[in-house]
Parts: sequence; C-alpha cells; structure tokens
Amino acid sequence: MEQINNRMNNTEKVVLVTGASRGIGREIAKTLANKGYKVIADYNKSEEQAKSLKQENENIEIFKADVSKREEVQEMVKFTLEKYKKIDVLINNAGISESKLFTDVTDKEWDKMIKNNLYSAFCTTQEVVKNMITRKEGCIINVSSVWGMIGSSCESIYSITKAGIDGMTKSLAKELGPSNIRVNSIAPGIIDTDMNKCYNNDEIDDIKNEIPLERIGKTIDIAKCIKWLIEDEYTTGQIISINGGWVIT
Repeated sequence: MEQINNRMNNTEKVVLVTGASRGIGREIAKTLANKGYKVIADYNKSEEQAKSLKQENENIEIFKADVSKREEVQEMVKFTLEKYKKIDVLINNAGISESKLFTDVTDKEWDKMIKNNLYSAFCTTQEVVKNMITRKEGCIINVSSVWGMIGSSCESIYSITKAGIDGMTKSLAKELGPSNIRVNSIAPGIIDTDMNKCYNNDEIDDIKNEIPLERIGKTIDIAKCIKWLIEDEYTTGQIISINGGWVIT
C-alpha cells in the first residue's frame, strides 16, 4: 500500500540528478525512482554504469552530458523538458576531488576543479531554474561537503569549491524564495564511495574512532535526506551536514 501511495504522490515529479552513474548520485537516482519519481540521470564518462542504472528501474532515463560545459547542459535540459515538460527538482551532485598541497596546485588544476565542482552547479541551476520560475515552484539541492564548512588540509581547492556551493545555496534561497523555489545543500562527511577509496583500512579505522556514531556513512544516508528535502515544503537556505557527528557546528 505504501508503494502505491508513493507512486500516486510522485508520478508527476521530475528530478534531474547530475553525476548519477556512481556513488551518491546513483543512490539518489535509485531511491527516488523506487519512490515513483521520474528521474533523469546525468552521466559523463561512466556509460556502462549509467546503462545498468537505467535497467534497474523504468522510472530512470539517462543522458550523457559534461555539466562543466554549458552547451551540453542546455541539451540535457532541453531533452528533459521535451520529454516531461518540466523539471521539479534539480540535484547538483556532479563533482571531482583531488588531494594536493596548496603550493603545488597549478592553474590548470584550479580551472578544472572550479569548472567541474562550482561552475557546473552554477550553469545547471541557471538553465533549469528558468522553468521553475515560470511555474512558480521547484526544489534545488546541492551536494556539497563537510570540507566546505570547515576546510581540509591538502584539499584547499576542493574545499573552496564546496564553500562556494554553500554560498550559492544561501543566496539563491533568498532570491528564489518568492518564486516558491527552495534551495538547500547536503554536506556529507566521509561516505563509503569510490571518492574515498584513497584511505587505507587503518586510516578508515582512525576516522571511525573520531565519529560519535562509530561508522562511515553510506550513500543511502544521503539519499534519504535528499528525499526528505524534496518532500518538505518549508526548509530552505540550509546546509545539512550528514557526518555521524564527526563535525558539529
């Protein structure tokens, strides 16, 4: 009965998820599709993973787009609007990371990080929000990071981009609120994804010892909060950090 009710409530909701072929983005796409949402799952390089995601649920449609390039974002948005006539929810999840001393970061590496993490969210939001403003409703959720809140040694550029995401979130919540568009950020702590495979077992154990809940986060932890933010009607401008109590501000 619950599954039927979910389908009745969410069938008309259209969600665009960037960077959806792997990790957190994949879990978000699966969770929402399972609840009846129509999901456009963006991917760039991970074609096989994207295809397998589509096969898992009939509510998922995939689209290849490098969201650091405006023309590809425009094509993705055009495809979505032609297929579903609207976009109810945008989830800016796509991004990259790199660990490096600040003094060793090159201009090329800086540009790449800014384009993939910060510009991509700016560009995609700018293209999608036009439809939301016209319809006077919408929900935008940016996947940030705990490092955007407190910074991280040897990940300064990554931290800068995520802090920028949070700044954009707060600003847009104020600007778009009168159009009935809610904007929030999810700032994960250490989550069990490929992005954190750089840590060895001893390092993971050390991190667990610092976390009050004594475990690394799971992608489903993020997806559940995303689902709640979509369904909620009064939360906006918030940076919600899901980190097991590792960082409390």
